[in-house]
Amino acid sequence: MKETKFNIRAIPDQISSAARNTRKSPQYGHPAHVEVAGGPGPCRQCLQTFDVGKENRILFTYNPFEGIDSYPSPGPIFVHETQCATYSPQNKFPDSLRSLPLVFEGYRRDRWVTAREKVDDGAAEAAIARIFDQREVEYIHVRHGEAGCFIARVNRA
Repeated sequence: MKETKFNIRAIPDQISSAARNTRKSPQYGHPAHVEVAGGPGPCRQCLQTFDVGKENRILFTYNPFEGIDSYPSPGPIFVHETQCATYSPQNKFPDSLRSLPLVFEGYRRDRWVTAREKVDDGAAEAAIARIFDQREVEYIHVRHGEAGCFIARVNRA
Protein backbone atom coordinates (compact mmCIF):
# COMPACT_ATOMS: atom_id res chain seq x y z
CA MET A 1 0.00 0.00 0.00
CA LYS A 2 1.38 3.42 -0.94
CA GLU A 3 1.87 6.02 1.76
CA THR A 4 -0.83 8.68 1.83
CA LYS A 5 0.40 12.13 2.83
CA PHE A 6 -2.00 14.02 5.08
CA ASN A 7 -2.17 16.59 7.84
CA ILE A 8 -4.45 16.89 10.83
CA ARG A 9 -6.17 20.20 11.51
CA ALA A 10 -7.42 20.86 15.02
CA ILE A 11 -9.90 23.67 15.64
CA PRO A 12 -8.48 27.17 15.06
CA ASP A 13 -6.67 28.83 17.98
CA GLN A 14 -8.96 31.85 17.78
CA ILE A 15 -12.01 29.64 18.41
CA SER A 16 -10.62 28.00 21.54
CA SER A 17 -9.14 31.28 22.83
CA ALA A 18 -12.46 33.07 22.38
CA ALA A 19 -14.31 30.29 24.24
CA ARG A 20 -11.81 30.51 27.10
CA ASN A 21 -11.94 34.31 27.27
CA THR A 22 -15.70 34.86 26.90
CA ARG A 23 -17.12 31.55 28.18
CA LYS A 24 -19.37 31.56 25.12
CA SER A 25 -19.47 29.70 21.83
CA PRO A 26 -17.56 31.99 19.45
CA GLN A 27 -19.74 31.03 16.48
CA TYR A 28 -23.13 31.13 18.19
CA GLY A 29 -22.88 33.14 21.41
CA HIS A 30 -24.37 30.33 23.49
CA PRO A 31 -22.96 30.04 27.02
CA ALA A 32 -20.03 27.66 27.37
CA HIS A 33 -19.95 25.23 30.27
CA VAL A 34 -16.87 24.53 32.43
CA GLU A 35 -16.66 21.18 34.17
CA VAL A 36 -14.19 18.65 35.51
CA ALA A 37 -13.55 16.10 32.76
CA GLY A 38 -15.97 13.21 33.16
CA GLY A 39 -14.62 11.42 30.09
CA PRO A 40 -11.49 11.33 27.96
CA GLY A 41 -12.72 13.90 25.45
CA PRO A 42 -10.40 14.76 23.67
CA CYS A 43 -9.49 18.45 23.61
CA ARG A 44 -10.16 19.73 20.09
CA GLN A 45 -7.14 22.04 20.15
CA CYS A 46 -4.22 19.89 21.37
CA LEU A 47 -5.99 16.59 20.52
CA GLN A 48 -4.91 15.09 23.85
CA THR A 49 -7.35 13.15 26.00
CA PHE A 50 -8.40 14.67 29.31
CA ASP A 51 -7.20 13.47 32.68
CA VAL A 52 -10.62 12.30 33.86
CA GLY A 53 -11.69 13.71 37.21
CA LYS A 54 -8.72 16.09 37.37
CA GLU A 55 -8.67 18.52 34.44
CA ASN A 56 -11.24 21.22 33.73
CA ARG A 57 -12.65 21.45 30.25
CA ILE A 58 -14.91 23.88 28.43
CA LEU A 59 -17.90 22.54 26.51
CA PHE A 60 -19.30 24.72 23.72
CA THR A 61 -21.11 24.58 20.39
CA TYR A 62 -18.93 24.42 17.26
CA ASN A 63 -19.67 24.22 13.51
CA PRO A 64 -16.79 22.53 11.67
CA PHE A 65 -18.30 23.57 8.32
CA GLU A 66 -18.17 27.32 8.91
CA GLY A 67 -16.79 28.99 5.79
CA ILE A 68 -17.33 25.82 3.74
CA ASP A 69 -21.10 25.64 3.50
CA SER A 70 -23.96 27.92 4.56
CA TYR A 71 -25.93 25.05 6.12
CA PRO A 72 -24.86 24.89 9.79
CA SER A 73 -24.04 21.60 11.49
CA PRO A 74 -23.22 22.59 15.05
CA GLY A 75 -22.31 20.14 17.75
CA PRO A 76 -20.66 20.01 21.16
CA ILE A 77 -16.88 20.03 21.56
CA PHE A 78 -14.44 20.31 24.47
CA VAL A 79 -11.19 22.21 24.96
CA HIS A 80 -8.91 22.46 27.98
CA GLU A 81 -9.91 25.31 30.27
CA THR A 82 -6.31 26.50 30.28
CA GLN A 83 -4.35 27.33 27.13
CA CYS A 84 -2.80 24.34 25.35
CA ALA A 85 -0.69 23.94 22.22
CA THR A 86 -2.47 23.30 18.94
CA TYR A 87 -1.74 19.89 17.40
CA SER A 88 0.30 20.37 14.25
CA PRO A 89 2.47 17.40 13.17
CA GLN A 90 2.26 16.51 9.49
CA ASN A 91 1.49 13.00 8.26
CA LYS A 92 1.07 11.61 11.78
CA PHE A 93 -2.18 10.73 13.46
CA PRO A 94 -2.26 11.72 17.16
CA ASP A 95 -1.34 8.73 19.32
CA SER A 96 -3.63 10.06 22.06
CA LEU A 97 -6.69 9.43 19.85
CA ARG A 98 -5.86 5.85 18.88
CA SER A 99 -7.56 4.29 21.93
CA LEU A 100 -10.86 6.12 21.30
CA PRO A 101 -13.71 4.73 19.21
CA LEU A 102 -13.48 6.81 16.03
CA VAL A 103 -15.41 7.26 12.82
CA PHE A 104 -13.82 8.84 9.74
CA GLU A 105 -16.13 10.56 7.27
CA GLY A 106 -14.86 11.41 3.79
CA TYR A 107 -16.44 14.49 2.20
CA ARG A 108 -16.65 15.65 -1.40
CA ARG A 109 -16.16 19.31 -2.29
CA ASP A 110 -19.93 19.88 -1.98
CA ARG A 111 -19.85 18.61 1.62
CA TRP A 112 -21.51 15.33 0.77
CA VAL A 113 -20.33 12.29 2.76
CA THR A 114 -19.06 9.65 0.34
CA ALA A 115 -17.15 7.40 2.73
CA ARG A 116 -17.45 6.39 6.36
CA GLU A 117 -15.25 4.01 8.26
CA LYS A 118 -15.14 2.94 11.91
CA VAL A 119 -11.66 2.84 13.39
CA ASP A 120 -11.49 1.12 16.74
CA ASP A 121 -8.16 -0.64 16.43
CA GLY A 122 -5.90 2.44 16.23
CA ALA A 123 -5.13 1.84 12.53
CA ALA A 124 -5.91 5.41 11.53
CA GLU A 125 -3.38 5.79 8.72
CA ALA A 126 -4.75 2.76 6.86
CA ALA A 127 -8.32 4.09 7.12
CA ILE A 128 -7.19 7.55 5.95
CA ALA A 129 -5.44 5.97 2.96
CA ARG A 130 -8.50 3.91 2.00
CA ILE A 131 -10.80 6.94 2.18
CA PHE A 132 -8.40 9.21 0.26
CA ASP A 133 -8.07 6.50 -2.41
CA GLN A 134 -11.53 7.68 -3.42
CA ARG A 135 -10.60 10.62 -5.65
CA GLU A 136 -13.78 12.57 -4.95
CA VAL A 137 -12.94 12.80 -1.23
CA GLU A 138 -11.57 16.28 -0.47
CA TYR A 139 -11.19 15.99 3.31
CA ILE A 140 -12.04 13.73 6.24
CA HIS A 141 -13.72 14.52 9.55
CA VAL A 142 -12.60 12.52 12.56
CA ARG A 143 -15.57 11.99 14.88
CA HIS A 144 -16.04 10.28 18.21
CA GLY A 145 -17.53 6.86 17.45
CA GLU A 146 -19.90 6.88 20.43
CA ALA A 147 -20.87 10.55 20.85
CA GLY A 148 -20.68 11.41 17.12
CA CYS A 149 -19.07 14.80 17.77
CA PHE A 150 -16.35 16.41 15.64
CA ILE A 151 -12.73 15.92 16.74
CA ALA A 152 -10.51 17.10 13.88
CA ARG A 153 -10.18 17.45 10.13
CA VAL A 154 -7.77 15.50 7.91
CA ASN A 155 -6.53 17.14 4.70
CA ARG A 156 -4.45 15.72 1.89
CA ALA A 157 -0.90 17.07 2.17
